[in-house]
Amino acid sequence: MKTTIIYNAWRNLLAAMIIALMPMLKTNAQSFTDKIVKELSFEKQSSSNALIVANINGSIKVEGYNGTKILIEAERIIRAKTPALLEQGKTELQLLHLDRIDSLIVYTSNGCSKFNYRKKNGKREWSYTWDCDSRNCDPPYDYVLNFSIKVPFGINVEVSTINEGNVTIENVSGAVKANNINGSIRLTALKGASIAHTINGNVDLEYSSNPVEDCRFYTLNGDINAWFKKGLTANMSFRSFNGEFFTNVDNLESLPATIEKEENKNGIKFKVNSNRFKISKGGVNLDFETFNGDVILKER
Repeated sequence: MKTTIIYNAWRNLLAAMIIALMPMLKTNAQSFTDKIVKELSFEKQSSSNALIVANINGSIKVEGYNGTKILIEAERIIRAKTPALLEQGKTELQLLHLDRIDSLIVYTSNGCSKFNYRKKNGKREWSYTWDCDSRNCDPPYDYVLNFSIKVPFGINVEVSTINEGNVTIENVSGAVKANNINGSIRLTALKGASIAHTINGNVDLEYSSNPVEDCRFYTLNGDINAWFKKGLTANMSFRSFNGEFFTNVDNLESLPATIEKEENKNGIKFKVNSNRFKISKGGVNLDFETFNGDVILKER
């Protein structure tokens, strides 16, 4: 009994010490917030103009407007244990951009991350690379960049983020591509081709006029909610491991299974897709895939 009393006394004392130290720990933490503003424009206006935004930590909101310039506001938040590390973060964490003929590329750089054109998965594309120079690529501070961007209605938009934020794109009539890892994707007032891909989050999309080009939507852990205008005509496919498909479309007809062939280092892989449907007279391909989530497709 005596041992138990002594143990409980030490436990209570330890808890009291932790509670007493918490305000001190909070006070010692360093935090910095500011706003980065950029105004960019295309050298030549054309239907092939594209904005690419590559973020790491933080949200991205893009809104189409009746103008010609790219208007960017980015809230920059940096947290560190010491003033010196905070100053390091303020110096290293920058919002950079590249101007490439008909494309503008905006990206987050934290001192060792770079964004360039390289070969990936057999294709040449824009992507992050890491130049560590024998240093730790994980910076000694936490950071977030939250983007709010206005773009001309008709341009093409491609955005991506990884942690601590959702992706929202609205009122853009060009092609839209959105990627996320730990967050949701919401696309509204769509008109053109669209691709959305996330791992942990829902994909919500709404078309103001039904698409005339192929579209693809994917989430690993989340639902896909898709709203189209009345009178949708398309071919669609649905794949899921633990999810179901729901729709209010009446004119739905099953299509024959397809077999996709893919070559890799181990040989040839065949993939059978039997969940294919024709909506009304058929047309563009709408591809929906989840792992742990449902697909809800509605006309309205």
